Amino acid sequence: MSDILNAEILQNMLGEEIKVIYYPSVDSTNNQAKRLISGGNSNTLLIVSDEQTNGRGRQGKSFYSPAKSGIYMSFVFHPMADFSSVIASTTAASVAVCRAIEKLTDLTPEIKWVNDIYIGGKKVCGILCEAISDTKTQKICSVIIGIGVNISTADFPEDIENASCLKRDIERAVLIAEITRQLTGVINKDFGEFIDYYRTHSIIIGKEIEFIQNGVSTAAKALAIDGEGGLVVETDMKEIKTLRSGEISIRRRN
Repeated sequence: MSDILNAEILQNMLGEEIKVIYYPSVDSTNNQAKRLISGGNSNTLLIVSDEQTNGRGRQGKSFYSPAKSGIYMSFVFHPMADFSSVIASTTAASVAVCRAIEKLTDLTPEIKWVNDIYIGGKKVCGILCEAISDTKTQKICSVIIGIGVNISTADFPEDIENASCLKRDIERAVLIAEITRQLTGVINKDFGEFIDYYRTHSIIIGKEIEFIQNGVSTAAKALAIDGEGGLVVETDMKEIKTLRSGEISIRRRN
């Protein structure tokens, strides 16, 4: 299987509306996206790399990114919208990744709220959305959607738990292009356009969980996903709460 990755291949797949920038190696595609935006780049961007030397995940965690065994990409667009667009982008990104995997493989991906992608009970993809705001308008001027998918990654470091890969012969450029196409189809849509798909692919609805917020762990049961991507839970004290994305993490209870 040919698995060459470069800007020309992806640019030909995606057309000229999205500017593709490729790096053999970079600390983090999200970090590089921020540098490009700070430098005045206002294009819709797709930044890809063969490897990340300091890949980042949510809540300051790292994302293991060895060379040529996965895809490491950041998609940048400029909505000039309020903060709700970032929350929608986070949910939409997980839908886009799942749809791309379903289209190109025989696999059935699932979503662990907010946006980790699991297959067979193991994490194969992490997503990190970051926003840059305009201080004058108080609007979100740029959104960076960082996506890492393990395709053939093996031998994970000991501190990485419950990780796996797609284990399918798929060209990285093909998967990157399909995820990007799926992204452009949903990022500017309302929640109603994709929330049902998100719900049906949830791995935790009906499950006993713990959610950790501000360092405090609370036992609960996941009841539903609301119309804006929030996770509705019932605590063991019978309190109904709706969790929003951000600095909240959850894990299933055995």
